[in-house]
Amino acid sequence: MSYNAGMTDSEPMLQADLAIIGGGAAGVLVALNALRSATAPVQVVLFEPASTLAQGIAYATPWPEHLLNVPAGKMSGLPEQPGDFVDYLLQADALPGLSRDALAETFVPRRHYAAYLQHRLADAEAQSPAHLQVVHAPIVSLVPGTPLHTLLLADGGQWQAPQVVLACGNSMRPLPAPGAEALPPGRVVDAWDYDGVRLLAGDGDVAIIGSGLSMADSVVALATAGHRGRIHVLSRHALLPLPHAHGGIAKFDPQPLLAMPLRARMRALRGHVRDAAAKGIPWQGVMDRIRPLGQALWQGLDAADQRRFLRHVVRYWDVHRHRIAETVHAQLADLEQSGQLQRHRSRLDALLVLDGTLQLHARAPQGGMQPLNVGAVINATGVETRALAMRNPLLQQLLADGHARPGPHGLGLDNESAGFLLDGQGRPQPGVQVVGSLRIGTLWESLAVPELRVQAQQAATAALRRHDQRS
Repeated sequence: MSYNAGMTDSEPMLQADLAIIGGGAAGVLVALNALRSATAPVQVVLFEPASTLAQGIAYATPWPEHLLNVPAGKMSGLPEQPGDFVDYLLQADALPGLSRDALAETFVPRRHYAAYLQHRLADAEAQSPAHLQVVHAPIVSLVPGTPLHTLLLADGGQWQAPQVVLACGNSMRPLPAPGAEALPPGRVVDAWDYDGVRLLAGDGDVAIIGSGLSMADSVVALATAGHRGRIHVLSRHALLPLPHAHGGIAKFDPQPLLAMPLRARMRALRGHVRDAAAKGIPWQGVMDRIRPLGQALWQGLDAADQRRFLRHVVRYWDVHRHRIAETVHAQLADLEQSGQLQRHRSRLDALLVLDGTLQLHARAPQGGMQPLNVGAVINATGVETRALAMRNPLLQQLLADGHARPGPHGLGLDNESAGFLLDGQGRPQPGVQVVGSLRIGTLWESLAVPELRVQAQQAATAALRRHDQRS
């Protein structure tokens, strides 16, 4: 694997057969599939400013308390080899003493997943006729062309490639309070700054804005680091992530749901939950039954029902769909029972620095919420999905120049069914594909590994096919 930090103005424009923008899990899965499928010496170039691949937001944590949100047996990066991640864990002796069956049911530390992807990428490169080059610099501009697309690096270097995959990954929403970004360093920490969150542990009170998966990460990190102060969690609904459960998958035909409008679907799902409970199956078994239909369920709603879902249902869907390990949920419940963790159903209005502390002003639905004085605030507002709010220079350039447009309801970038980017006029951009969270508006389910691995395989296959046609 070779590395390139850019080029000077006097050097010629560099060439790639396949350019992958983003070296987190999604980008590495595209590169992995391209290397595994290549039958010719294809030049694959992966652009990632971070020094280590496969450590996107989710998998960058080095701390063992941060667990995968699904069992290891469901986390293979290869669609055709569903047990591949478990194979790696056994080969690496990552969790000594556990049998294969036990490993498959275990919520393992997330740090193992980044190591798994790195290991599989190195194996694929060693055995492939294709060549992988990693450029540790960000792409700030992409100009689609025929037949070559031009990529501009932040240092002025330029590349051209006939095939480009956008796998830019996730970014955190900003805190929903005026002036929050101007607060003193160390007073506001992103939940994805895993080391920074642990450094907040102590006797003082801490506030977490947001109550989703990032909040759970922050709470367990603080608790593991010995935090003794109160942890205030503020969010509009104040709903905590719910746990996985044992008991099997509910047995019913989910296909009729696809033809139903939103309200009818909700009634039907509640009915399936009641039927499952009568058979001793928890509600989680109903969600697991409809899991493979996530994208079809979203696409089967008309635009008005999609808007209703985003206004009224999405948070309830999230806590039931994106569940956490039972041990993590139990830890949150214990902290809440003890009074150390306190939930506030409220909207953040302002953050003020007063006498060396932060004062939070928020509005509760019933009104009358007193200001909270804390030592620091953790931003756990989650993934930014609105295209126009994403603070990625490349995405801003694509939208501003008309090479892309926001997806449905302003979510992600618009793309057609095979993942090819649509320009500002709705025309597919040949050779420019989108993978991962940027497809959320068209697919909804597009962030988890089961979706990423399929999209990555499809993107790599399409790129190699177009390469072979041009050769």
